[in-house]
Amino acid sequence: MEQRRLGRTGLMVSVLGYGCGVVGGLMVRGAPADRERSVARAIEAGVNYFDTAAAYGNGESERNLGQVLKALGGGARDVLVGTKVRIAPEQRARLGATVIASLEDSLRRLGREQVDLFQLHNPISEAPGPRELTPQMVLEEVVPAFERLREQGKTRFFGITALGQPAALRRVIGARVLDTAQIPYNLLNPSARAPLPAGLPVHDFEGSMRDAVAAGMGVIGIRVLAGGALSGEETRHPIAQPEVAPIGSGPSYRADVEQARRFRALVAEGYAADLVEAALRYAIAAPEMSTVLVGTATLDQLEHALAAAAKGPLSDEALARVAELQSGLAGG
Repeated sequence: MEQRRLGRTGLMVSVLGYGCGVVGGLMVRGAPADRERSVARAIEAGVNYFDTAAAYGNGESERNLGQVLKALGGGARDVLVGTKVRIAPEQRARLGATVIASLEDSLRRLGREQVDLFQLHNPISEAPGPRELTPQMVLEEVVPAFERLREQGKTRFFGITALGQPAALRRVIGARVLDTAQIPYNLLNPSARAPLPAGLPVHDFEGSMRDAVAAGMGVIGIRVLAGGALSGEETRHPIAQPEVAPIGSGPSYRADVEQARRFRALVAEGYAADLVEAALRYAIAAPEMSTVLVGTATLDQLEHALAAAAKGPLSDEALARVAELQSGLAGG
């Protein structure tokens, strides 16, 4: 498994990271034996970064991941674990205290004294909304709490999920006080690193990936399969999240699936064996990308992702064809 540097952290992470969220569902709703087999296989294949959050299954993901890593013992000794905090509106009056308490609760569920990465999971906006925090809140209250937790040895590094208003995100990223950014990037929306084709009706991330790298941050790719839509199939596995709200792409999961099917041309023309492979290899072709997270429902889905990553990034010729197809999305 290829490894890449995670920005200023100096950590080397596998180009494919293990997503423990609710979309794939295995770490939240899967059988214990299936979870253990999947994590063991990922580690055997060279995956060393595992991403969870307090919000995934109301703590079930953290609890189950902790149990699996404990069961694997020495075989999981060198894995890196990241988790996240999401601030609810009623907690804003005590932002710093909430951040600290959240990680302490996460550590108890994980059965660990420290995580490698702790991240803010709220969108960032100039005006606070039901879920959004302002740059001032992040820089003046959340970051000092992160720093205190690092001083206490409870996290090694900290970062954000880079969702929200691009201008607000640039303020936070430009402060150069964060170590990582989780950024949506996929075939349906390349705007985190490249200009949007004119007329493509998706959220413009305005080059947030480039901004993060310029600030020395490690980039963690999320929604690289658009929540599963880039399989080109609407049917979802029974333990996967039944309905997936798009992030930065189309108005609905069904609309994303329909757009995804246009990229089957990459398969027909021999650039990839299937659509999932094309999507994963497209994401890791971004040189700014440190690792891309993939959530799965089954061991077979993990094996599929491992095989795709092993083939490496798409060729320059394939990427040029992707750009043509993306322009076609804008026109269609």
